[in-house]
Amino acid sequence: MLPFPPPPVSTIEWDKPEEFKFQDVNGHVESKYHKATGQWTPLEFVRDPRMRIHGLAPGLNYGQQALEGLKAFRLPKTPSSSGGAGDIAVFRSDRNAARFQHSARMVNMPPVPENLFIRACRAAVALNAEYAPPHDSGWSLYCRPLLFSSAPMFPPGVPDECTFCLYVFPTPEGMHVQPMKALILDEFDRAAPKGMGHAKVGGNYGGVLRWSDDAAAEGFGVTLHLDSARHEEVEEFSLCGFLGVKDEIREDGQGGNKPIIVQPVSPSTINSVTSDSVQRIAEGWGWKVEKRPVAYAELSTFSEVLGAGTALGLIPIRSITRRGTKGQLPPGPRVVSDGEDSEVICYIPDEQKDGGPVFQKLLKQLKGIQSGKVPDDLGWRFQVQASDMEVVEQG
Repeated sequence: MLPFPPPPVSTIEWDKPEEFKFQDVNGHVESKYHKATGQWTPLEFVRDPRMRIHGLAPGLNYGQQALEGLKAFRLPKTPSSSGGAGDIAVFRSDRNAARFQHSARMVNMPPVPENLFIRACRAAVALNAEYAPPHDSGWSLYCRPLLFSSAPMFPPGVPDECTFCLYVFPTPEGMHVQPMKALILDEFDRAAPKGMGHAKVGGNYGGVLRWSDDAAAEGFGVTLHLDSARHEEVEEFSLCGFLGVKDEIREDGQGGNKPIIVQPVSPSTINSVTSDSVQRIAEGWGWKVEKRPVAYAELSTFSEVLGAGTALGLIPIRSITRRGTKGQLPPGPRVVSDGEDSEVICYIPDEQKDGGPVFQKLLKQLKGIQSGKVPDDLGWRFQVQASDMEVVEQG
Protein backbone atom coordinates (compact mmCIF):
# COMPACT_ATOMS: atom_id res chain seq x y z
CA MET A 1 0.00 0.00 0.00
CA LEU A 2 1.23 3.47 -0.88
CA PRO A 3 2.03 5.84 1.99
CA PHE A 4 -0.86 8.00 3.13
CA PRO A 5 -1.49 10.81 2.71
CA PRO A 6 0.07 11.31 -0.73
CA PRO A 7 1.86 14.57 -1.57
CA PRO A 8 -0.11 17.37 -3.26
CA VAL A 9 -0.55 17.16 -7.03
CA SER A 10 1.90 19.11 -9.17
CA THR A 11 -0.72 20.10 -11.74
CA ILE A 12 -1.91 23.04 -9.60
CA GLU A 13 0.29 26.12 -9.20
CA TRP A 14 -0.09 26.41 -5.45
CA ASP A 15 2.06 29.55 -5.38
CA LYS A 16 -0.35 31.46 -7.66
CA PRO A 17 -3.69 31.72 -5.82
CA GLU A 18 -4.67 34.70 -7.94
CA GLU A 19 -4.91 32.31 -10.93
CA PHE A 20 -7.32 29.97 -9.14
CA LYS A 21 -9.68 28.01 -11.37
CA PHE A 22 -12.18 25.39 -10.28
CA GLN A 23 -10.48 22.00 -10.15
CA ASP A 24 -12.22 18.66 -10.67
CA VAL A 25 -10.94 15.94 -8.33
CA ASN A 26 -11.17 12.14 -8.17
CA GLY A 27 -14.81 12.03 -7.13
CA HIS A 28 -17.29 12.52 -4.29
CA VAL A 29 -19.17 10.33 -1.81
CA GLU A 30 -22.91 9.70 -1.64
CA SER A 31 -25.52 8.06 0.56
CA LYS A 32 -29.27 7.82 0.00
CA TYR A 33 -32.14 7.76 2.47
CA HIS A 34 -35.30 5.78 1.63
CA LYS A 35 -38.46 6.50 3.57
CA ALA A 36 -39.61 2.90 3.03
CA THR A 37 -36.67 1.53 5.04
CA GLY A 38 -35.89 4.55 7.22
CA GLN A 39 -32.20 3.85 6.59
CA TRP A 40 -29.24 5.49 4.92
CA THR A 41 -27.30 3.42 2.38
CA PRO A 42 -23.56 2.79 2.87
CA LEU A 43 -21.28 5.53 1.64
CA GLU A 44 -20.44 5.18 -2.04
CA PHE A 45 -17.58 6.74 -3.98
CA VAL A 46 -18.76 8.30 -7.26
CA ARG A 47 -16.25 9.48 -9.83
CA ASP A 48 -18.64 11.45 -12.04
CA PRO A 49 -19.26 14.91 -10.51
CA ARG A 50 -22.51 15.22 -12.45
CA MET A 51 -25.76 13.81 -11.10
CA ARG A 52 -28.71 12.21 -12.79
CA ILE A 53 -31.86 13.41 -11.02
CA HIS A 54 -35.56 13.40 -11.88
CA GLY A 55 -36.72 16.81 -13.08
CA LEU A 56 -39.67 16.75 -10.66
CA ALA A 57 -37.59 16.15 -7.56
CA PRO A 58 -38.61 18.57 -4.76
CA GLY A 59 -34.94 19.49 -4.33
CA LEU A 60 -35.11 21.13 -7.76
CA ASN A 61 -38.70 22.38 -7.71
CA TYR A 62 -39.37 23.47 -4.14
CA GLY A 63 -35.97 24.18 -2.66
CA GLN A 64 -36.11 21.14 -0.38
CA GLN A 65 -32.35 21.06 0.13
CA ALA A 66 -29.65 22.04 2.60
CA LEU A 67 -25.91 22.59 2.35
CA GLU A 68 -22.82 23.02 4.48
CA GLY A 69 -19.29 24.32 4.14
CA LEU A 70 -16.14 23.30 6.00
CA LYS A 71 -12.46 22.83 5.28
CA ALA A 72 -9.61 20.37 5.55
CA PHE A 73 -5.99 21.42 6.00
CA ARG A 74 -2.63 19.74 5.52
CA LEU A 75 -0.63 19.80 8.74
CA PRO A 76 3.15 20.29 9.10
CA LYS A 77 5.43 17.39 8.27
CA THR A 78 6.48 15.35 11.29
CA PRO A 79 8.65 12.24 11.68
CA SER A 80 5.43 10.22 12.11
CA SER A 81 3.80 11.55 8.90
CA SER A 82 3.42 8.29 7.00
CA GLY A 83 3.12 9.93 3.60
CA GLY A 84 6.00 12.31 4.14
CA ALA A 85 3.82 15.26 3.12
CA GLY A 86 2.03 16.14 6.34
CA ASP A 87 -1.18 14.66 7.71
CA ILE A 88 -4.61 16.08 6.81
CA ALA A 89 -7.32 17.15 9.24
CA VAL A 90 -10.91 18.36 8.83
CA PHE A 91 -11.81 21.39 10.96
CA ARG A 92 -14.77 21.11 13.40
CA SER A 93 -16.86 18.71 11.32
CA ASP A 94 -18.95 17.83 14.37
CA ARG A 95 -20.25 21.41 14.57
CA ASN A 96 -21.13 21.42 10.90
CA ALA A 97 -22.90 18.07 11.32
CA ALA A 98 -25.16 19.57 14.00
CA ARG A 99 -25.97 22.62 11.88
CA PHE A 100 -26.65 20.38 8.86
CA GLN A 101 -29.17 18.42 10.91
CA HIS A 102 -30.91 21.63 11.97
CA SER A 103 -31.18 22.83 8.36
CA ALA A 104 -32.56 19.46 7.21
CA ARG A 105 -35.30 19.52 9.83
CA MET A 106 -36.28 23.03 8.79
CA VAL A 107 -37.11 21.85 5.25
CA ASN A 108 -38.75 18.58 6.37
CA MET A 109 -35.91 16.23 5.43
CA PRO A 110 -34.42 13.43 7.55
CA PRO A 111 -31.26 14.68 9.30
CA VAL A 112 -27.99 13.02 8.36
CA PRO A 113 -26.63 11.18 11.44
CA GLU A 114 -23.56 12.88 12.89
CA ASN A 115 -21.34 9.81 12.54
CA LEU A 116 -22.34 9.40 8.86
CA PHE A 117 -21.61 13.08 8.19
CA ILE A 118 -18.17 12.93 9.83
CA ARG A 119 -17.31 9.65 8.05
CA ALA A 120 -18.37 11.20 4.73
CA CYS A 121 -16.11 14.19 5.33
CA ARG A 122 -13.15 11.97 6.10
CA ALA A 123 -13.87 9.63 3.19
CA ALA A 124 -14.20 12.41 0.62
CA VAL A 125 -10.99 14.03 1.82
CA ALA A 126 -9.10 10.72 1.98
CA LEU A 127 -10.17 9.70 -1.51
CA ASN A 128 -8.99 13.05 -2.84
CA ALA A 129 -6.02 13.48 -0.51
CA GLU A 130 -3.59 14.46 -3.27
CA TYR A 131 -5.71 17.59 -3.78
CA ALA A 132 -5.18 18.69 -0.19
CA PRO A 133 -2.92 21.72 -0.69
CA PRO A 134 0.61 21.91 0.71
CA HIS A 135 0.95 23.03 4.30
CA ASP A 136 1.38 26.79 4.68
CA SER A 137 0.57 27.37 0.99
CA GLY A 138 -2.39 29.65 1.65
CA TRP A 139 -4.84 27.04 0.33
CA SER A 140 -7.29 24.56 1.87
CA LEU A 141 -9.50 21.70 0.70
CA TYR A 142 -13.09 22.96 0.77
CA CYS A 143 -15.77 20.42 1.68
CA ARG A 144 -19.33 20.88 0.39
CA PRO A 145 -21.95 18.61 1.98
CA LEU A 146 -25.29 18.72 0.16
CA LEU A 147 -28.65 17.14 0.99
CA PHE A 148 -31.73 17.25 -1.22
CA SER A 149 -35.02 15.50 -1.88
CA SER A 150 -34.21 13.51 -5.02
CA ALA A 151 -37.28 11.42 -5.97
CA PRO A 152 -40.25 12.85 -7.94
CA MET A 153 -43.07 13.94 -5.64
CA PHE A 154 -46.27 15.97 -5.94
CA PRO A 155 -47.41 17.62 -3.80
CA PRO A 156 -44.21 17.98 -1.74
CA GLY A 157 -43.98 16.63 1.79
CA VAL A 158 -41.78 14.16 3.65
CA PRO A 159 -39.54 12.95 0.80
CA ASP A 160 -39.54 9.33 -0.35
CA GLU A 161 -35.82 9.60 -1.09
CA CYS A 162 -33.04 11.99 -0.12
CA THR A 163 -29.52 12.13 -1.50
CA PHE A 164 -26.61 13.17 0.71
CA CYS A 165 -23.37 13.88 -1.09
CA LEU A 166 -20.06 15.44 -0.16
CA TYR A 167 -17.78 17.12 -2.68
CA VAL A 168 -14.31 18.54 -2.10
CA PHE A 169 -12.13 20.91 -4.10
CA PRO A 170 -8.97 22.94 -3.41
CA THR A 171 -9.40 26.66 -2.93
CA PRO A 172 -7.08 29.52 -1.98
CA GLU A 173 -7.25 30.81 1.57
CA GLY A 174 -6.90 34.45 2.45
CA MET A 175 -7.81 35.89 -0.96
CA HIS A 176 -10.02 38.40 0.88
CA VAL A 177 -7.83 39.28 3.86
CA GLN A 178 -7.53 42.87 2.65
CA PRO A 179 -10.12 45.11 4.30
CA MET A 180 -13.55 45.17 2.66
CA LYS A 181 -16.08 47.95 2.35
CA ALA A 182 -19.60 46.90 3.36
CA LEU A 183 -22.95 48.28 2.18
CA ILE A 184 -26.12 47.98 4.25
CA LEU A 185 -29.05 46.65 2.21
CA ASP A 186 -32.19 48.56 3.08
CA GLU A 187 -33.86 47.65 -0.22
CA PHE A 188 -33.79 43.89 0.40
CA ASP A 189 -34.62 41.70 3.41
CA ARG A 190 -32.67 38.46 3.58
CA ALA A 191 -35.08 36.62 5.91
CA ALA A 192 -38.39 37.14 7.68
CA PRO A 193 -38.29 37.45 11.50
CA LYS A 194 -39.87 34.01 11.94
CA GLY A 195 -38.62 32.52 8.70
CA MET A 196 -35.69 30.40 7.50
CA GLY A 197 -32.77 32.76 8.07
CA HIS A 198 -31.18 30.47 10.67
CA ALA A 199 -31.05 27.47 8.29
CA LYS A 200 -28.24 26.97 5.78
CA VAL A 201 -30.37 26.43 2.68
CA GLY A 202 -29.92 27.67 -0.86
CA GLY A 203 -32.84 30.07 -0.73
CA ASN A 204 -31.02 32.20 1.83
CA TYR A 205 -28.24 32.83 -0.68
CA GLY A 206 -29.88 33.01 -4.10
CA GLY A 207 -32.03 36.03 -3.29
CA VAL A 208 -29.14 38.30 -2.36
CA LEU A 209 -26.85 37.49 -5.29
CA ARG A 210 -27.98 40.28 -7.60
CA TRP A 211 -27.78 42.80 -4.76
CA SER A 212 -24.25 41.63 -3.96
CA ASP A 213 -23.25 41.95 -7.62
CA ASP A 214 -24.67 45.49 -7.78
CA ALA A 215 -22.79 46.41 -4.60
CA ALA A 216 -19.55 44.88 -5.94
CA ALA A 217 -19.83 47.01 -9.07
CA GLU A 218 -19.73 50.05 -6.77
CA GLY A 219 -16.68 48.83 -4.86
CA PHE A 220 -18.34 47.09 -1.91
CA GLY A 221 -16.91 43.67 -1.10
CA VAL A 222 -19.84 42.53 1.03
CA THR A 223 -23.38 43.56 2.00
CA LEU A 224 -24.79 43.80 5.52
CA HIS A 225 -28.35 42.94 6.61
CA LEU A 226 -30.38 44.62 9.33
CA ASP A 227 -33.44 43.06 10.95
CA SER A 228 -36.32 42.78 8.51
CA ALA A 229 -39.03 44.05 10.85
CA ARG A 230 -37.65 47.53 11.61
CA HIS A 231 -34.18 47.80 10.04
CA GLU A 232 -32.85 48.90 13.42
CA GLU A 233 -30.58 46.01 14.49
CA VAL A 234 -27.54 44.40 12.88
CA GLU A 235 -27.92 40.77 11.81
CA GLU A 236 -25.16 39.44 9.54
CA PHE A 237 -23.21 39.98 6.34
CA SER A 238 -24.51 38.32 3.19
CA LEU A 239 -21.52 35.96 3.08
CA CYS A 240 -20.59 35.54 6.73
CA GLY A 241 -21.31 36.39 10.35
CA PHE A 242 -20.78 39.80 11.98
CA LEU A 243 -18.43 40.46 14.89
CA GLY A 244 -17.83 43.83 16.52
CA VAL A 245 -14.81 44.72 18.64
CA LYS A 246 -14.92 47.16 21.55
CA ASP A 247 -12.04 48.45 23.60
CA GLU A 248 -12.07 47.43 27.26
CA ILE A 249 -12.85 50.24 29.70
CA ARG A 250 -11.81 49.52 33.29
CA GLU A 251 -13.63 50.75 36.37
CA ASP A 252 -11.10 53.55 36.71
CA GLY A 253 -12.16 54.82 33.29
CA GLN A 254 -8.88 53.85 31.64
CA GLY A 255 -8.57 51.58 28.64
CA GLY A 256 -7.55 47.97 29.22
CA ASN A 257 -5.78 45.43 27.04
CA LYS A 258 -8.58 42.88 26.75
CA PRO A 259 -10.96 43.68 23.89
CA ILE A 260 -14.64 42.80 23.99
CA ILE A 261 -16.04 40.70 21.13
CA VAL A 262 -19.71 41.36 20.33
CA GLN A 263 -21.88 38.99 18.29
CA PRO A 264 -25.36 40.17 17.27
CA VAL A 265 -28.16 37.85 18.41
CA SER A 266 -31.09 37.31 16.06
CA PRO A 267 -33.43 34.41 15.27
CA SER A 268 -32.77 35.07 11.58
CA THR A 269 -29.03 34.42 11.42
CA ILE A 270 -26.99 31.28 10.75
CA ASN A 271 -24.97 29.86 13.62
CA SER A 272 -21.51 30.51 12.20
CA VAL A 273 -18.87 27.89 13.05
CA THR A 274 -16.04 30.30 12.25
CA SER A 275 -17.56 33.01 14.45
CA ASP A 276 -17.97 30.51 17.28
CA SER A 277 -14.34 29.44 16.87
CA VAL A 278 -13.12 33.03 17.10
CA GLN A 279 -15.25 33.64 20.19
CA ARG A 280 -13.93 30.49 21.88
CA ILE A 281 -10.37 31.60 21.14
CA ALA A 282 -11.09 35.04 22.60
CA GLU A 283 -12.61 33.56 25.74
CA GLY A 284 -9.54 31.36 26.14
CA TRP A 285 -7.43 34.50 26.33
CA GLY A 286 -9.68 35.96 29.00
CA TRP A 287 -11.43 38.36 26.64
CA LYS A 288 -15.09 39.11 27.20
CA VAL A 289 -17.62 37.88 24.62
CA GLU A 290 -21.10 39.41 24.45
CA LYS A 291 -23.97 37.81 22.53
CA ARG A 292 -26.80 40.32 22.36
CA PRO A 293 -28.81 42.55 20.01
CA VAL A 294 -26.69 45.22 18.32
CA ALA A 295 -28.46 48.43 17.32
CA TYR A 296 -27.49 50.16 14.08
CA ALA A 297 -26.52 53.23 16.11
CA GLU A 298 -23.92 51.15 17.98
CA LEU A 299 -21.86 50.54 14.85
CA SER A 300 -19.93 53.76 15.36
CA THR A 301 -18.76 52.60 18.81
CA PHE A 302 -16.79 49.58 17.55
CA SER A 303 -13.04 49.88 17.12
CA GLU A 304 -13.02 47.03 14.58
CA VAL A 305 -15.63 45.05 12.68
CA LEU A 306 -14.95 41.56 11.37
CA GLY A 307 -16.69 39.13 9.07
CA ALA A 308 -16.45 35.45 10.01
CA GLY A 309 -17.36 32.54 7.72
CA THR A 310 -15.98 29.35 6.23
CA ALA A 311 -15.44 30.56 2.67
CA LEU A 312 -13.91 33.92 3.57
CA GLY A 313 -12.37 32.93 6.89
CA LEU A 314 -11.91 36.03 9.02
CA ILE A 315 -12.01 39.36 7.16
CA PRO A 316 -11.54 42.95 8.35
CA ILE A 317 -14.21 45.50 7.44
CA ARG A 318 -12.86 48.85 6.28
CA SER A 319 -16.14 50.75 6.43
CA ILE A 320 -19.93 50.37 6.51
CA THR A 321 -22.10 52.60 4.32
CA ARG A 322 -25.84 53.19 4.67
CA ARG A 323 -27.78 55.23 2.15
CA GLY A 324 -30.75 57.49 2.73
CA THR A 325 -30.05 57.77 6.46
CA LYS A 326 -27.77 60.77 6.78
CA GLY A 327 -27.89 62.12 10.33
CA GLN A 328 -29.14 58.98 12.06
CA LEU A 329 -25.79 58.30 13.73
CA PRO A 330 -24.46 60.62 16.43
CA PRO A 331 -21.42 62.66 15.32
CA GLY A 332 -18.10 61.00 16.04
CA PRO A 333 -14.60 60.41 14.70
CA ARG A 334 -15.68 57.33 12.74
CA VAL A 335 -18.81 58.81 11.14
CA VAL A 336 -18.41 60.68 7.87
CA SER A 337 -20.67 61.74 5.01
CA ASP A 338 -19.97 60.70 1.42
CA GLY A 339 -21.45 63.92 0.09
CA GLU A 340 -24.77 62.30 -0.73
CA ASP A 341 -27.69 61.31 1.50
CA SER A 342 -25.56 58.63 3.16
CA GLU A 343 -23.40 58.05 6.19
CA VAL A 344 -20.25 55.98 6.44
CA ILE A 345 -18.67 54.43 9.53
CA CYS A 346 -14.92 54.09 8.97
CA TYR A 347 -12.81 51.55 10.87
CA ILE A 348 -9.67 51.30 8.72
CA PRO A 349 -8.09 54.23 6.84
CA ASP A 350 -7.88 53.88 3.06
CA GLU A 351 -4.09 53.83 3.14
CA GLN A 352 -4.00 50.89 5.58
CA LYS A 353 -3.84 47.54 3.78
CA ASP A 354 -4.30 45.20 6.78
CA GLY A 355 -6.89 44.66 9.47
CA GLY A 356 -6.60 45.98 13.01
CA PRO A 357 -4.64 44.42 15.88
CA VAL A 358 -7.55 42.32 17.20
CA PHE A 359 -8.19 40.93 13.72
CA GLN A 360 -4.51 40.11 13.25
CA LYS A 361 -4.23 38.28 16.58
CA LEU A 362 -7.45 36.28 16.14
CA LEU A 363 -6.63 35.35 12.54
CA LYS A 364 -3.14 34.13 13.44
CA GLN A 365 -4.49 31.88 16.19
CA LEU A 366 -7.40 30.55 14.11
CA LYS A 367 -5.15 29.72 11.17
CA GLY A 368 -2.58 28.27 13.53
CA ILE A 369 -5.10 25.79 14.96
CA GLN A 370 -6.51 24.90 11.54
CA SER A 371 -3.10 24.30 9.97
CA GLY A 372 -1.54 22.46 12.91
CA LYS A 373 0.96 25.16 13.89
CA VAL A 374 -0.80 25.61 17.23
CA PRO A 375 -1.76 22.74 19.62
CA ASP A 376 -5.37 21.65 19.24
CA ASP A 377 -6.35 22.00 22.88
CA LEU A 378 -10.05 22.28 21.99
CA GLY A 379 -10.24 19.09 19.92
CA TRP A 380 -11.25 20.80 16.69
CA ARG A 381 -9.12 18.85 14.21
CA PHE A 382 -10.47 15.53 12.89
CA GLN A 383 -7.50 13.70 11.38
CA VAL A 384 -7.98 11.77 8.14
CA GLN A 385 -6.62 8.21 7.91
CA ALA A 386 -6.00 5.78 5.04
CA SER A 387 -8.80 3.59 6.43
CA ASP A 388 -11.27 6.40 5.68
CA MET A 389 -10.99 5.44 1.99
CA GLU A 390 -12.82 2.16 2.61
CA VAL A 391 -16.19 2.94 1.02
CA VAL A 392 -18.13 1.24 -1.78
CA GLU A 393 -17.20 2.44 -5.25
CA GLN A 394 -19.95 2.92 -7.83
CA GLY A 395 -19.76 0.28 -10.53
